[in-house]
Amino acid sequence: MRLILAAGLVSASALIAAPVFADVGHGHAAFSAGEPGNPKRPARVVQVVMREGDGKMLFVPERIEVKRGEQIRFVLRNNGDLDHEFVLATTKENIKHAEEMKKNPEMEHDDPNSKRLAPKKTSEIVWRFTKAGTFEYGCLIPGHREAGMIGTVIVK
Repeated sequence: MRLILAAGLVSASALIAAPVFADVGHGHAAFSAGEPGNPKRPARVVQVVMREGDGKMLFVPERIEVKRGEQIRFVLRNNGDLDHEFVLATTKENIKHAEEMKKNPEMEHDDPNSKRLAPKKTSEIVWRFTKAGTFEYGCLIPGHREAGMIGTVIVK
């Protein structure tokens, strides 16, 4: 019985910690906001700063416009005093995942479409926007999204 219970808990944990993408068969994943980019190819560099202050948490810039098919190298910098994340998906997916984070606040992201950064650290995500639409980058650590830590990517 203990073994079955332990296996169930491990399975549930794996589901909760799963990155924001869906398996579309043949071992390939589909992301709502495009696909991981090729770091060996040219990309426009967009620096995104994460910080907190005056009771707010935010990304700078809060809005980015890109062309469909464009590859972006997001240079992420946490200038704050707290851990922050950058999770690129649809608003609906980020809201759903934020609810899961409330149940598992220590869940960390290091998937192709997300990174968690400690204070004063930097990282990068290379992303190719293959779909037109409006997407979001958000910090899904409990309380951060609610404090305003959301940005928008508009793909034309």
